[in-house]
This record gives sequence, structure tokens and C-alpha cells, in this order.
Amino acid sequence: MSIRSALVGWPRHYLLTLQILWATLLFLEPPSLSADEIVFPHELWQQKNAAEMGLDDSKLEAVATAQRSRGCVIKKGYVVKTWGSQSEKGDLASSAKTALSTLLMFAHKQGRIKSFDQPIVDFGWELSSNDQTMTFRQLASMTGGYARPEESGKAWAHNDYAIQLYQKRLFDKVFHVPERFGALQLQDGFNFRDTNRRMRASVRDFARVAWFRMNRGQWNRVQLLPRSFFDDNMRPQVPIDLPLSVPAATDDYLKIGTYGGESNHFSSAGPGIYGFNWWFNKTGRTHSDELSWADAPGYRDVAGS
Repeated sequence: MSIRSALVGWPRHYLLTLQILWATLLFLEPPSLSADEIVFPHELWQQKNAAEMGLDDSKLEAVATAQRSRGCVIKKGYVVKTWGSQSEKGDLASSAKTALSTLLMFAHKQGRIKSFDQPIVDFGWELSSNDQTMTFRQLASMTGGYARPEESGKAWAHNDYAIQLYQKRLFDKVFHVPERFGALQLQDGFNFRDTNRRMRASVRDFARVAWFRMNRGQWNRVQLLPRSFFDDNMRPQVPIDLPLSVPAATDDYLKIGTYGGESNHFSSAGPGIYGFNWWFNKTGRTHSDELSWADAPGYRDVAGS
């Protein structure tokens, strides 16, 4: 399954969001790099040309042409390719969900939640009998089941009503996102929509979030989040044999609305390759004999959705 074929039928606005994110992430290094091989941006990203970093600029130009929109390529913490405006803020749509799971990690570190497996009913939500055992981990892995007919943890659904419940818990009852990302020295800042906290960000700022996650919570030699949070959770968390949610109407009984889409939409590919708001380049139920993106190395993973 190629990257292109994996996205057949996905809405155009979603593809454009992933174009920005893939351009940022696709060329990042595997986690085997030593600390002295990488750099971190301060007020500005450091830049090097492709040849200095052992890359073929003509191939990077081909990527930029194919992706269009705007984006950048990072290698070892250096910007080696940009296209389009690096400062313009755009709606990151589902790709912003990775900011939610990063915020969840900060909540755990600061003792605001007991664990990623803590039931959200502990925080005052009047949940249905099917949802009593719903946890933060399940919400971050699309198995929470809010607004779906199955019990929590019993089925996969690409569920933006459950993501709305997730973000409302984090924003309304924990803390506000920008305060947690201050150490990354954002150049343009994040903006959040009042109704569902959809995030607007520039390429160069969202690249900082991606670089922070790829470096397992370390920023400029400071471990802001425990590395174990990333080692334990940056992996598929949906069992490959977990059933898909059955066709059914959305039951938004809390009347919270949606993060953007339906309660079962976009993709059925999650079992085996999804977890903590991240898609992983692994084999899955729908492609058991090949990687999700067979033309990319196994460590190349894709955020969002």
C-alpha cells in the first residue's frame, strides 16, 4: 500500500493538512541518533542546504512540488527545505490531535491525572452505562466509544465526537495548551477555536511539536516529559483484531458536539496501526502482509486523525 493509495477517498482538507505534516515528519531521523548529532531551534530554526546534510535537493524539490500547500523538511534538527509560507497559520484539522495527546502527557507528569488508564468518569462526566469504563488512553486511541453503540474499548471508530469529549476534559478541567508548549519557543503561537479547540498553527511552529515528540519529550537537552511516556505510548495501541464499530446513528447524549467530523468516519484502518492520536507504519488488519506505507521505512510514522 503506497502513501497515495492509503489516502484514496479521504477528504481534500484532510489531505492538505497531512501534506503539511508529512513534509515536516517524513524526513525525520529514526530514534537511534545520539544526542550530539541533533540540534534544537531557539528563537529560529537553524538551516542547512540539502547537500550539507547528504540529501539530494532535486528529490526534496520533487516532494515539495507533489505536496504543494506549504511545508518543511527537517533533518537532525536543521531545516533543509521549505516551500510556501512558513509563518502563515492554518487549521491543522485532525493533525492537531497529536497536541491533545502531548497535553495528556503533561497532565500525567504534573499529577493532574493518575494514569493514562484513569476512567474519565472520575472527573464528573455523567456517562452512559456503556461508557463507564472509558479511559484517556481509549479516547486517544479511538476506542473510547462515546456516541457509538459498543461499550468502551470494544470497537474501533474514527470518532470526532469522542475527540470532542477528550479535548473538553483537557481544556476545561486541566489546563490550556499554549502554557505547556512555552519551552518550545513558538515563533507564531497557536490559536484555538472556542467551540472545539481546533488548532491553527504555522508550519515552523507545528514542526517544533513534531520534533519534540520525535525526541521523546526532550527539548534542547532538557527532558520536559519522561521518555517512558513516549517509549510506552508511541506505538500502535489498537489490537489488530479489534472489531470495527457497527453502522449506527451518532448518540451525542452529552450534547457536546463534534471536533469536526462524524462519530465513525474517514478510515477503518486503525486496528493494528493507531494509538495516542498517531498512525504508525506497521502492518494492520486491512494490510497484514505489508506496512501501511510500504514505500517508507518502518519507523516513518504519521501524526493526526
